[in-house]
Amino acid sequence: MNDLTAFQRDLLVVIAGIGEEHPHGLAIKEALDKYYDSPIQHGHLYPNLDALADRGFIEKGKLDKRSNYYALTDGGWEELTNRYQWVGQQIEQHMSEAPMN
Repeated sequence: MNDLTAFQRDLLVVIAGIGEEHPHGLAIKEALDKYYDSPIQHGHLYPNLDALADRGFIEKGKLDKRSNYYALTDGGWEELTNRYQWVGQQIEQHMSEAPMN
């Protein structure tokens, strides 16, 4: 996961966090638009989703003729969990070493 872009990691977080079992691209885009300062362009979103699918982090399937769904694979969940456990450990370590005010 350390070789993914920040945007790709954000995609994994959003897919994991959307309440739908299999979110579609527009739902993912809307969730990201709420976080980022500028709207996410389709030409940026879908190639990154495809790259994550090619790497095995997400599953891509058909909802209907026009829409795909995206879901984290078991490997995607494992990588995401490992990443945020590592982030938490880094923060905890920093907090324990930081001087008290």
